[in-house]
Amino acid sequence: MKKVISILISCVLGFTFFANAQSNTGYQFTDLKRLPTTSVKDQARAGTCWAWSGISFFESEMMRLGKDSVNLAAMYVVRQAYNDKAVKYVRLHGSLNFAVGGAFGDVIHVLREYGIVPLETYQGLNYGESNHAFGELDVVLKGYVDGVIKNANKRLSTAWQTGFRGILDAYLGAEPAKFTYKGKEYTPKSFASEVVGLNMNDYVNLTSYTHHPFYTSFAIEVPDNWMWETSYNLPIDEFMAVMENAIDKGFTIAWGADVSEQGFLSREQGVAVLPVTDPKEMNGAEIAKWENLPKNQLSAGAFKNGPAPEKEVTQEMRQAEFDNYQTTDDHGMHIIGKAKDQYGNPYYIVKNSWNKYNKFGGYFYASYPFVKSKTLNIVVHKDALPKEIQKKLGLR
Repeated sequence: MKKVISILISCVLGFTFFANAQSNTGYQFTDLKRLPTTSVKDQARAGTCWAWSGISFFESEMMRLGKDSVNLAAMYVVRQAYNDKAVKYVRLHGSLNFAVGGAFGDVIHVLREYGIVPLETYQGLNYGESNHAFGELDVVLKGYVDGVIKNANKRLSTAWQTGFRGILDAYLGAEPAKFTYKGKEYTPKSFASEVVGLNMNDYVNLTSYTHHPFYTSFAIEVPDNWMWETSYNLPIDEFMAVMENAIDKGFTIAWGADVSEQGFLSREQGVAVLPVTDPKEMNGAEIAKWENLPKNQLSAGAFKNGPAPEKEVTQEMRQAEFDNYQTTDDHGMHIIGKAKDQYGNPYYIVKNSWNKYNKFGGYFYASYPFVKSKTLNIVVHKDALPKEIQKKLGLR
């Protein structure tokens, strides 16, 4: 989602200085820049990564602007998005993806239209579970809206939306109309305005694909983009330059990417890499995949012992993988810094929402080739874009 500075990509892609040798010392990282963020959270057994990572991004934005550090309620965002998705799904006679998955645009939409509440006020756990488990809720909600569409009355009742919100109330808890925070009473809208204090119009979606013209915007054609949120389209080198510029200037990045491949070694080694050789690809998303894999499938060959050569990523490669469903709307995360390995190759530092599951406490390191290849879209503050790119997109 952002850049205009030359990013040393040739260095990371080449690995020429050790192309014929493997390290036996594993990955050794040195953080070059690590921006402020709140604690790592746990989405548990719910496909809500987009909400947790989007909220984490805005929490860091508050910190960047010198505001109080606040843990915001991702489940409040999920609840409001689920409700609006149901209305659109019924309006389209079911011709829309209806599931818990979403996108960063959903988070922006909810903060703009409904506000937000602190995590301490709304945790969305009202159904006998100690942590999030949406297996039943997702099925119940889908069955309800399908029943509304197929009902034999040949017309919609005036009660169906109240009934849908009733299910959300039962599972997630009623949404708070008013609450007290640090001794002052707020509504979700006033809390978003007075405490969070971010202008949602300052944030832009960015992507990089050739099936639409560059420097225009389009709705990325993936199922979870149910709102049809548009993203500005940049050539890949400018896209990567935005990301580099953002971190260098103190802006974090909401990162939507595909992690359904063996190069994503976050659970075992805390890294995401793009092997030169093509290991067997995995299907699906989220942490359950990694937990169910045999141990010998969790490492991508040459990367067991440390850094090794990675693919050189081109615009054409990105497009082919998107067109062939090899890059999908798989997982939302939060890029909060950059680092280098023991050979000087650059990585982004990524905050995940799978609790503190690995040796880096829930963070991992994504190589520049992995990010360049597998990023679907990003969200960043518009001021994180280099001025030349802002002009090309009409943002200045």
